[in-house]
This record gives sequence, C-alpha cells and structure tokens, in this order.
Amino acid sequence: MRFRNAVYIAGENFSTVFKHLLYRLFTAAIIGSLAYVILKLGLAAITESAEVATLKDLVGSFVHALFTGESETLRAFSGEFQSALTALMKLIAFNSASIIGCVIGLCLLYLLSRFVNGLALFAVGNVISDRMSTYSRTSFSQAYFKSISKASLYQVIYVPICFVYDALSLLACWFFFFYAPSFLPSWGFVTVLIAVSLTLTAIVCFESLKMTLISSWMPAVVADGMPVAAAFRASVREKRGFGARFAGFVAAIYLVIAVNVLFAVATVGSALLITVPLSYIFLLCLQFVNYFTAQGKKYFISRNAIEDPSDIQPK
Repeated sequence: MRFRNAVYIAGENFSTVFKHLLYRLFTAAIIGSLAYVILKLGLAAITESAEVATLKDLVGSFVHALFTGESETLRAFSGEFQSALTALMKLIAFNSASIIGCVIGLCLLYLLSRFVNGLALFAVGNVISDRMSTYSRTSFSQAYFKSISKASLYQVIYVPICFVYDALSLLACWFFFFYAPSFLPSWGFVTVLIAVSLTLTAIVCFESLKMTLISSWMPAVVADGMPVAAAFRASVREKRGFGARFAGFVAAIYLVIAVNVLFAVATVGSALLITVPLSYIFLLCLQFVNYFTAQGKKYFISRNAIEDPSDIQPK
C-alpha cells in the first residue's frame, strides 16, 4: 500500500523531475569545473613532467611495434618501461603533498555538492508535502527559497553523518567483495558472481538501513515544523514499524536499480537524465508516505483519492 501510494505521488509530482534535473546539471557543471581546476593546478607538476611524457612515448612505441613487428623495440620495452615507471614513482612521491591536497580538495568539493544538491531535495520535499497535505501546486523555486534556512541546517547535520556512514558502508562492502569469496569454494567465474551479488546485497541493505533510520527526519521538519535536531533524534529512535519501513526501502532500492539499469541499456544511457532524478523523488515520496502513515495523517494520492491511515491502523 505505501509502496503503491509513493509511486502514485511521484507521478503526481513528475514535473518536478525536470526542475530537479536542471538544478543538478547546473551544480554538476560548477562542481566539475572546480574539480578540474584543483586537479589541473595540483597535479600539473606530474602530468606535465618529462617522466610522464617519456612513459607515454614508450607506450606509443610499444603499440606501434606490435603492429609493425619491430622486434628490437619489443625486446627493449620491458627494461625501458620499468625505468620510466620507477622515475615516475619517485616524482609522485616527491609531490605527495600536492596529491594529498588534491584529495582533500576533492573530498571538500564532494561534501559541497552533497550540501548544494541536498538543498534541492529539501525543496522537493516541501513540494511533495504541500501536494500530499492540501493538493496544492507549490513551485520548486518558491519551495527552495522559502525553506533555505531550514534546509541549510538540515544539510549541515545530514551531510557529515551520511559521509561517515557511507564510508563505513564502503569498507564493509570491500570486505564482502574481496574477502568473503575466500570462504567459498574456488569456482572461478561463479565465485566472482557470488562476490558481486554479496556486495550488491550489502550496499542495498546498508542504504536501506540508513533511509529507514532517517525516514521521518525530513518529513517531520517539513510537514510538522519540528526543529531539525529534534526531528533527527525522533527519527532515529522511532522503533514502531521499523521492519515494514526497512523492507519497503529494500524493495524500493532494488526497483530503482533495476529501472535505471534497464533504461540505461535500452536507451544507451540517455534515459538516465529522467530516471535518476525521478528515483530521488520516488524515494522521497516513500519517506513522506511512511511518515504520514505513522502519524495517522490523511494525505492526497491524487485529486480524487485521499488516503486515511486511521482506517487501516489498529484502534
């Protein structure tokens, strides 16, 4: 029921997909440009060095020799390549401070992109909440600027917490991919498939757990005006219906993966411009449906359909 209602509500807010897409493309262009500048300035001493030029020339000569049959070049390649690679490694070690600076800069840019894109998702949350509560059509720009202060505070808390959580999740997935297969019989390609399957399952479960824990956070702030910090504590401590929410998010994330992969293959990636932002909105709708249901709040599914959770909840 919740899953179906979230699909319907996402359809009712489909026009927001294009506004969300344009916003993300704009921010991606800016963040990508800044990342290019950081890499260009920080790694110029390496990328424009004689060592890199020598390595490129060696690889080019090797490929040319493969097609022309120049045996002398092929015989000398191994030693020359090893010497050039050793020289490059020394250059990289000498410029390690610049590389560390680039890594830190890119991490900060990643956090900034999560913050900026999170402001847009918070605005979409306001649009969804207004549609569910009163079936009103709030514009994306109006919701964005109206909620900018709360959205900023929300993202200041959300981004660092999720960054740490996602990093720990990736470490756990690293274990599933590289170490879990060692406990299985060596079946070659089948073992690799099992490792990939375990890793994907772990990713879905970790992401579903995160979304279950914070499922009520944004809806409580947007729909009921709760303070951001208080809403976060209440969402994490919410035990009622935990299993149903978790199962719903597992199913939703698998659906999102399947739809995006299918459309990416069928349209050579072009449909991702629609399916990716729509996926964010669908998962957001599921959070609001879970929250409205848990609070016993009536909400619009469509113009002529209103869901009353009190009709299906035990008295």
